Amino acid sequence: MKTIGLLGGMSWESTAEYYRLLNQLTRERLGGLHSSKCVLYSVDFAEIERLQVEGRWEQAAQVLAEAARALESAGADMLLLCTNTMHKVADEVSAAVTVPLVHLADTTADAVRSSGLRRIGLLGTAFTMEQDFYRGRLESHGLDVLVPDTAGRRTVHRVIYEELCQGIVHETSRQAFMAVISDLVAAGAEGIVLGCTEIELLIEPQHSPVPVFPTTRLHAEAAVTRALADAP
Repeated sequence: MKTIGLLGGMSWESTAEYYRLLNQLTRERLGGLHSSKCVLYSVDFAEIERLQVEGRWEQAAQVLAEAARALESAGADMLLLCTNTMHKVADEVSAAVTVPLVHLADTTADAVRSSGLRRIGLLGTAFTMEQDFYRGRLESHGLDVLVPDTAGRRTVHRVIYEELCQGIVHETSRQAFMAVISDLVAAGAEGIVLGCTEIELLIEPQHSPVPVFPTTRLHAEAAVTRALADAP
């Protein structure tokens, strides 16, 4: 079994889900008392969030690259950047280590394509929905990506940072997300990508009229598959 390196803390609420899923999936596949071999570097999200808001992505990349090198030194055989938004600096993080980075957008796109869908709605932080680093990566796999309107993007972004990243789950916010999802479906979305690792704390398959693609779970599944590739 290979060792999975988790670059997390952005936020720790979703990083905890990563840890739970990796161990749960490993036990399901191997049985008994098996659990995932992993190492975690958890950053202070307040520092990263400040750099996001100020547009200081190069400095954020340096912080995460240093953390990635620490994970490799700790024995990680692969790296998971446990956040959709910070995949904006995925290339810089990957360049800092010699082990592979399992790109979250690639694992998500693979799942969408395997389902036979092509036109998807994307929910995430404003950075993820509005900038090209994530949407463009999905589109490079042949997907057509829709995002909410301005009001919808504002709602989704606010709930992520003010509620979900702080472990707060409100039914009113769930209803607001469901309304945004309905608008995307009305615009032609065949599926919805939960493109922020915290959204899975709020939205489950039953909350959408079309398939949802939970990026945290998909990322964890891809990592476990790689970790157990050579297992007997």
